[in-house]
Amino acid sequence: MTHPLTLRNLKLVITYEGTDFSGWQSQKEGRTVQDSIEEALERITGERLRVIGAGRTDAGVHALRQVANFKTLSTIPTQNLKKALNSLLPQDLKILEIEEVPLEFHARHSAKAKVYEYRVLSSEVPDVLRRRFVWQIPYRLRDEFLKASLKYIVGEHDFSSFRSTGSGVKSPVRTMYEADLRVEGELYRFIFKANGFLRHMVRNMVGTLVQMSLKDKTPEEFLYLLEKRDRTLAGPKAPPQGLYLVEVIY
Repeated sequence: MTHPLTLRNLKLVITYEGTDFSGWQSQKEGRTVQDSIEEALERITGERLRVIGAGRTDAGVHALRQVANFKTLSTIPTQNLKKALNSLLPQDLKILEIEEVPLEFHARHSAKAKVYEYRVLSSEVPDVLRRRFVWQIPYRLRDEFLKASLKYIVGEHDFSSFRSTGSGVKSPVRTMYEADLRVEGELYRFIFKANGFLRHMVRNMVGTLVQMSLKDKTPEEFLYLLEKRDRTLAGPKAPPQGLYLVEVIY
């Protein structure tokens, strides 16, 4: 007597360096994280599987602990599957954890919060070894201005001023649980924890803050930009290499 195959839902925790990827999401052209994982899974399981990511990171953006899930009929134990995947995946993309989760788990819809970090290196001489992992600027930023401005975005706000076009998300309202700055010598680490993020929201906020810091603006002027809900009034978008998806919270 044969037993019917049981559908399994597997959760992945993934790390990758985004430099040479065209982002997370599968595309007709360009190398993507999603395609790389799906191709490796097909080689291992023989199934054409769809991997759902918690967030669609853009080209050049890194992930410390991205989360994804997929459903499969494969009976391969999770530890064996992790080893097999990591043997096929490239050096800039690896699986940290695999676990079986309830069928209703959805990497994106089940997430309660996400944590992003943006790193700016303030150095007169560019650091060639970190150029792929930070936004390098040759000026010192104003710590107190940045910290005071970040306090204004904690809580529930309409973040339209920091939302890029091209997003299918209807509501621009998000709740920011944490907006912090940690200064470690020349390195500025902006840390954001929210229930969700709009398209390029972190990069637009950091780009605006850096520009305003260099132009001697006040925290109240930053608050004005937030409250105007007008992207055209805010500053430029920071480059992708300084951004990291740190954690997805369930």
